[in-house]
Amino acid sequence: MRVLLWHVHGSWTTALVQGDHDYIVPLVDGRGPNGRGRAQTWEWPDRVVERTPEQLADEPFDVVLLQRPHELEHLCEDWTGRRPGGDVPAIYVEHNAPQGRIMEMRHPAADRDDLVVCHVTHFNHLFWDCGTTLTRVVEHGIVDPGERYTGELPRAAAVINEAPRRGRVTGTDLLHRLGEAAPIDLFGMDALNISPPTRGIDDVPQDRLHDEMARRRVYLHPIRWTSLGLSLIEAMQLGMPVVALATTEAPDAVPAAAGVVSTRVDTLRDALAGFVADADRAAEAGRAARRAALERYGLERFLDDWDALLDEVAA
Repeated sequence: MRVLLWHVHGSWTTALVQGDHDYIVPLVDGRGPNGRGRAQTWEWPDRVVERTPEQLADEPFDVVLLQRPHELEHLCEDWTGRRPGGDVPAIYVEHNAPQGRIMEMRHPAADRDDLVVCHVTHFNHLFWDCGTTLTRVVEHGIVDPGERYTGELPRAAAVINEAPRRGRVTGTDLLHRLGEAAPIDLFGMDALNISPPTRGIDDVPQDRLHDEMARRRVYLHPIRWTSLGLSLIEAMQLGMPVVALATTEAPDAVPAAAGVVSTRVDTLRDALAGFVADADRAAEAGRAARRAALERYGLERFLDDWDALLDEVAA
């Protein structure tokens, strides 16, 4: 099958393109948000091909995966000449948790009988109001980074892009309080602009990030509002124990044996301090985290689920 999709979320797309299909990704000058083309920091198979907006008009494809409202509203039709859901089968992949008041969480693809909304978590499925649109859930799956955990550094690792700007959404305001219990190393874009006691570590290449994470004793997931951060799943598959806020999908994704999940900051502080102080306990929890993440968020299951959905929509 030939699948058109925009390169929006690098880690998620990296997993998807491991499947047995041909994937077409738009490319614009400068690799801007509407045309990043192939990944520059992940390894993608050769069956992922780049096409400019001008080339897309003549490019054959069997299904389009939409991930942003403007792709549905006009971008796909403007560039391909084909209306998603009408001229070509379409799936709207919803990566994000909804924003706003609970009665106003209306999905941009609500009440459509010509496409399917696919949520990446059951939390998203529960909270988004899609009206009469057909919905499915395909939970995340990732390329296994391997069991790299050493925990040699008695510190916590966290991964947040643009943490200062995103503030309370990513729990950036909690880092100071949590950092009093254990030193935290924050990885991600703009990490250097974070304030002590957290230490920002910026510009770590993708091929080194997993190694650097796995050297830390414990993984911290302070994010208040995200569907489910893929860095959390990656940390678990690396073999890291987890300390996480009990919000959105995290309580269902992290079993009790794999770490501590709570809405109580004092509980999270105690958990960080405890794992940093007890390397054996941290390693045991990390092994449980890896087992759980491989079982639930393995690549083979993810690709099988996507094959089934693509077959259903393209039939």
